[in-house]
Amino acid sequence: MSARVRFGGHQTPRGFRFELTGGGLGPDFANTLDERETDHPRELLPAYSDLLSWGVQAGALARADAAVLRAHAARHSDAASSALKRAKIVREAIFSLFSAIAAGHAAPAAALAVLNRSIRQAAGRRSLERRPGRFVWTWRRAEARDLDAVLWPVVWSASEFLASSDLSRVRQCAGAGCAWLFLDKSRSGTRRWCDMSVCGNRAKARRFYMRMRPSQACPR
Repeated sequence: MSARVRFGGHQTPRGFRFELTGGGLGPDFANTLDERETDHPRELLPAYSDLLSWGVQAGALARADAAVLRAHAARHSDAASSALKRAKIVREAIFSLFSAIAAGHAAPAAALAVLNRSIRQAAGRRSLERRPGRFVWTWRRAEARDLDAVLWPVVWSASEFLASSDLSRVRQCAGAGCAWLFLDKSRSGTRRWCDMSVCGNRAKARRFYMRMRPSQACPR
């Protein structure tokens, strides 16, 4: 097993920056804001370059495309900043939708509108290609001006997730302050933590502390 290092309050294999435990591009993208339910949420995408790094690691963006976009962003910082803001709007819409579903609530109309708008934009970049014995969906190679390219597969994946039978297995981590999203693939369907080694162990330690605290109280 590879060594693991801490990043953003969670763990990830050494050599990678982000933990991808959501079960899909949509939940994983939503999880790039860590410790959501605390007074100090941690932004894991502070710069456009971080968005590209996440896209490459998550498989949403080819390295060659990321290099093209990174070079363009370096020359057009205002455009890159605007693209990052749009990405975060989409991220929060995805989080709102999946979080509501995990809690058994109705999908927020505003979040769904944001996602649908992004899906329409992404659809124009997708096409069928003929391969030996089959057809496959492919994404258009990103050009320098396509600063939103990382979002194309993200919103498409999120939409397919929302329309799938897996939707009933979407969960939100019960860890204190965490709120990460994940697909519960356990046989029982009762998984509570995004990562047992992080949030699960924290909860176990907290319960142990609370059990021991009364017995350690000083006698009056």
